[in-house]
Amino acid sequence: MKVVIFAGGMGTRISEESYLKPKPMIEIGEKPILWHLMKIFETQGFNDFVICLGYKSFLIKQYFMHYYMYNSDVTFNLQTNSYEVHQSNSEKFRVTLVETGLNTLTAGRLKRAEQYIGKEDFMLTYGDGLADVNLHDLISFHHSHGKIATMTSVQPAGRFGLLGLDNNGLVNSFQEKPDNGGWINGGFFVLKPEVFSYLPDDADHKMWEQDPIENLARDSQLMAYRHHGFWKCMDALRDKEELERLWQSGQAQWKIW
Repeated sequence: MKVVIFAGGMGTRISEESYLKPKPMIEIGEKPILWHLMKIFETQGFNDFVICLGYKSFLIKQYFMHYYMYNSDVTFNLQTNSYEVHQSNSEKFRVTLVETGLNTLTAGRLKRAEQYIGKEDFMLTYGDGLADVNLHDLISFHHSHGKIATMTSVQPAGRFGLLGLDNNGLVNSFQEKPDNGGWINGGFFVLKPEVFSYLPDDADHKMWEQDPIENLARDSQLMAYRHHGFWKCMDALRDKEELERLWQSGQAQWKIW
């Protein structure tokens, strides 16, 4: 199953660092948060990634272009302009990097990546959110209900879109950024290919979190998988500092590898 990651936004709320690099390339423990996210998937057997690029995309391309070398022991012979790789600690990532536009919104990014996803179910998440989600349980839940979309729901303090759920996990409403807390969109979606019918022709100007999700909920095609474990979104500098503190103190609950 392929994993699609939104990694094209400008990260304006963490501009202290994002003016130099894409938000998913901001480092936690000397590794980009994008790497931490990919490790969550790879550790559970999912290593085929489609990454939707936008802002400063060349930096993400450079990172993966040189990834093998960065993670290897190498001897360089400058006299002969040659090198020898002795040992590599590279992960078994397969990465497709898709240019989805600088100003494209998230629905458009997903639509532009469709040709690389295929006709099977796939996962989708954001390039700035970490969690210890059991992906196999998530996928089993998705297969059990037969709906088009499964969203992982979490319960932090209310700063994000609020889900209205029935007792079975059916999403009957979606409200972006309410004043009160509750179950919210935590990313880590599992989607059937039919989801692309919910992406309009003008998807470049639409947020995935607005019309597509709201319409899936309206059509009773969106289910929520309740995640009771760790989840953290790197929305601002204070979040980056908290994630760094957790990593350095050995309390990074998303580190399941």
